[in-house]
Formats: sequence, structure tokens, C-alpha cells
Amino acid sequence: MLKAVILIGGPQKGTRFRPLSFEVPKPLFPVAGVPMVQHHIEACSKVPNLKEILLIGFYQPNEALSSFLVKAQQEFKVAIRYLQEYSALGTGGGIYHFRDQILAGGPQAFFVMNADVCCEFPLLSMLDFHKQHGDPHANIILGTTANRKQSLNYGCIVANGETQEVLHYVEKPGTFVSDIINCGIYLFSPSIFQHIAAVFQRNQQELQHEENSSWQRMEVICLEQDVFTSLASRGNLYVYKTEGFWSQIKSAGSAIYASRLYLSQYNTRHPERLASTKQGGPTILGKDQYFLGPNVSIGMGVTVGAGVRIRESIILHGALLQDHSCVLNSIVGWDSTIGRWARVEGTPSDPNPNDPYAKMDSETLFREGKLTPSITILGCNVSIPAEVVILNSIVLPHKELSRSFKNQIIL
Repeated sequence: MLKAVILIGGPQKGTRFRPLSFEVPKPLFPVAGVPMVQHHIEACSKVPNLKEILLIGFYQPNEALSSFLVKAQQEFKVAIRYLQEYSALGTGGGIYHFRDQILAGGPQAFFVMNADVCCEFPLLSMLDFHKQHGDPHANIILGTTANRKQSLNYGCIVANGETQEVLHYVEKPGTFVSDIINCGIYLFSPSIFQHIAAVFQRNQQELQHEENSSWQRMEVICLEQDVFTSLASRGNLYVYKTEGFWSQIKSAGSAIYASRLYLSQYNTRHPERLASTKQGGPTILGKDQYFLGPNVSIGMGVTVGAGVRIRESIILHGALLQDHSCVLNSIVGWDSTIGRWARVEGTPSDPNPNDPYAKMDSETLFREGKLTPSITILGCNVSIPAEVVILNSIVLPHKELSRSFKNQIIL
């Protein structure tokens, strides 16, 4: 029997995803037309003998999350529960805090996945790789190849070329260590909790002499820094390298890139999710020519006027794009309106297309005192008047603009 754990974080995280995370928890933000975390759940549901999926985070239970879990259970026919942390406990602290729930029923192994990654989720291949080693206590990290410069932004893995045993692990090193990076997806045996317990006990010993130490600080454990670094070269930590696509979803710009990666798979895996001209499909108003695509995701209840151009964008439900408006490299928020002949455009932050190992750069919001050019984001219920241009800007929710803006955050 197997289980899966998806780490969804909480409202104190995902600040780079604002203003979109004001309206919906980041794990429920639609990427390629479905909530971000649904891609993880769908992949888990295809693993034979996987009986339960646990979402761990510190979001307060809310209607949106509860409704999503009910629908996901019905669609994928697998038990799904949300376990709320009392505080942010880190990637290792959360699963250690709920270890009894994870181990209930006696799973032979369990997956752990960060919610803010997108990939092909080669979970079955990871299981086969685990079985090949024949060690029930083996733990597997999913890895991929990055270029030398960008590898410094991730956990770097040095592995034995024949056995793929992890010999050395460094989280975000200062100098080049390896071009194999951690994808944030793991297959653990129950014995991993012995190693996490050792970290907990070490934290306990270090904090017992401090006057204001708290139980919470003892429980904050990071898998990457606290566990993998000490577990490397002990003979039970391995890396499975994937050749498929992989990217983090840390910012709104990376959501558009992730949407493109998933949409590219839909032709073969989910053709029913792609738009068609059949009855019941989307309706375009007017008889003039319009252009949609590539990489466009449009939510429910969106109205697209005649002559509209949309490319490399996410249009969220209830939005209105009036005649001849243009949306490029942008996210248009829920119930927002873009006037006639208006132009909403951002700057893509895609990986270098000439480097097969390039990843999305985690750009800071500001560089040298100026807003870093990136995609344009319109928050919920934003109104853009006719014949204006919004370029490389972030507009917070419930704003009614009256003129053009460039490279600004409109509060």
C-alpha cells in the first residue's frame, strides 16, 4: 500500500504570487485550466495501490479548499484529506508532525511533493527505480539537469554514476557543485522518520538551554538542509533523473510558463480539455477575425469580443475582453474588464530556448530600484478603459484605471 503527501504551504508563503493569491490559495490557482495541485493529485491517482493523498499546509480551512477536495475525491476516486499545521513547520517538520497519519494503515512507501512544481510526475518510474534497488529502506529524490549557473539556485546532488546513490547534497551552494538539481518530489520509506527524529532531537538539545525556546522551533525541520545533507553517502538515498519537463511555480510569470508545459501535453493526455468548435464549446462574439494562442487558458464565463488578440496568457473566469483588445504575456484577473482597442502586455521571463537545461529564473520584483520587466498582472475586478496601454505592470484588485501605465505597481 502507498500514500502521497502534497506540501501546499500557507498564506505567509507565496508572496511572489500576489495579487493573485489574495483571491484564492496559491495551490488552487488555475494552471492550464485546472487548479495547480490537481495535476499532482491526478498523477497520484494513476499509481496502483495508492490509497490516500494527504495535503499538508497551514492555510485555514476555507470553502474553496473544502469544495476542491470534495470534487477531486469524486473525480479521481481516491481518499484526500487536508491536515492543517499550527504554524509553518518546514518541508520535514510538517510530515514529521503528522507521521502517525501518514503511517496509518502501514504503507510500504509514500510520495512527498511540493505543490509549487510542475512536471510530468514520473511516479511509476520512481517506484520501479525503488524496486530495482531491492532495499525497502531506500529513499528516492527526483532530479533533473540544470545549467551550471542556475544550478546554484537549487539543491545540488552529487551521485554515483552507476548506482545513483547520493554521495553529497548541498542546498543552494555558493559555488558550482553539480548540475543535477532537486525537483522537490520524493519517494520515502517509513524509515525516513528515524532520520527526521534525529534532527528533532538535535533541535531539542540545542534549544533546551535557551530561555525563550518554544516547541514550535524544535519542530521546524527542512528536508533539504537538515535531512538530505546528513543522509547523503549513507547508502539509502538515491536520485532518479528525469528527462521530462520540470519547472517551479514561484511567481505569476512562471505560472504562464507552467501552463504552456501542461498544455503541450493535452493533445495526447487530455484532448477533452482543449477548446473546440463543437456545441457547448467557448463562444466568441462578433463576426470579425480573432486570434487566440498559442498557450492561452481561458476560464469559465469569459467574454471575448470581436477582433481580440490573446497570446501566452491566462484569462480567469468572468473577465470581459472587449472588441479589438490585445492581451500578450499577461494574467487577467477574475471579473476584470479590458476596454475596446486597449493593450495589456508583459515581458516573458521564459528560460533560454537555446539551452536545453535552462530553467525559469527567480527574478526579484525590483532590480536597481526599478520594477523588473515581467508579465503584466491584473488583479480581481480591475477595469482598463478603452485605447490605453498597460505594459509590464502589476495592478492590485478592484482598481479602475483612467490612463496608460508602464513598469509600475498600481496600488
